Amino acid sequence: MKKIFEKTSIGDVSLKNRLWRSATWLNLASEDSRLTPQLTERYKELAEGGVGTIITGLAHVMKDEQPYPGMLGIYSDDFIEEYIEFTEMIHSYGTNIVMQLAYGGSTTSLPTEGRTIWGPSAVKNPTNNFTPLEMTKENINELVEAMGMATKRARQSGFDGVQIHAAHGYLFSQFLSPYFNRREDEYGGNIQNRARIIFEVLEAMKDAAGEEYPVFIKMHCNDFWEEKGLSNDESLWLSKELEKRGIDGIEFSGGTIDPEYEGATRTKLFKKEAQSYFRNETAKIAAELNIPVISVGGHRTPELMEEIMNETNISYFSLSRTLHSEPDLVNKWMEDPEKKPRCVSCNNCWTPEGNTCILNRKKINN
Repeated sequence: MKKIFEKTSIGDVSLKNRLWRSATWLNLASEDSRLTPQLTERYKELAEGGVGTIITGLAHVMKDEQPYPGMLGIYSDDFIEEYIEFTEMIHSYGTNIVMQLAYGGSTTSLPTEGRTIWGPSAVKNPTNNFTPLEMTKENINELVEAMGMATKRARQSGFDGVQIHAAHGYLFSQFLSPYFNRREDEYGGNIQNRARIIFEVLEAMKDAAGEEYPVFIKMHCNDFWEEKGLSNDESLWLSKELEKRGIDGIEFSGGTIDPEYEGATRTKLFKKEAQSYFRNETAKIAAELNIPVISVGGHRTPELMEEIMNETNISYFSLSRTLHSEPDLVNKWMEDPEKKPRCVSCNNCWTPEGNTCILNRKKINN
């Protein structure tokens, strides 16, 4: 019987438990996308808190493409030295750390004026009504190369792997969506073409950092966006193709950024039946894969996670809001598996001064 606190391995990487910190934008990096003492401390708290693997908040791979303030960068060799010290600190707690690589595109909270923002097609984003520039093939090649170089830097920096962010309405997930991707060339149309850029990115990353260096992807099990989004069947096909092409593991999220539909984060998760809300769609895909599958989305109860793990082919679970509130939650669960998280899934984590659980902000202010 599988247990969430047992040791496992992915390739040459050992994992002390099956719990991951899912990538979470903390809005605490410097203006030039570098580590700050506050940001480093937050990651240190997570490493001390018992989680087996941390995925960093999204890091931008091109200097002039930054979807959010206060996010990390990996677009230059100048980052490597400080990241080496950072990853060594995380490793000192027996914790792994993976860097998430992203191109935000039109899903951005920063002002769009004066910025060149690419999209698969010139289609208005429903979150901010901004219309990006349709990417040329030269633009695509430039981004593919940037992802490869960022992967090489991450390896040189001591990260245990990287993750392609192809979820939550950012550029790579837009390529997968029939709503955002209306191209008529080899990058648009059927799912085989819409996924082409991701296949090219994966190949570039493996070429740059070595076939054995772990590359993961975060993608949707289902957009739940009717004909506008990636379907569960298309996600299954894509996952099987990625496995053939050497992806080392897939973290499945879901939902859409369209405010008229359900998104990736849900509230009112106290009852078990409301938790782990992408498990059915993810389990359908996992059943046909041999690579590790990581599930994200409302995991709050160790007993339920172990039940899912032993009834499906899902191997790992990643948490965001619960660890955002209690970075030591995993240690608390090891002492008492029935301990209920303090997080109430209210989605009030976000503030311009840095993204912190509202309960922690009240504590700081008092």
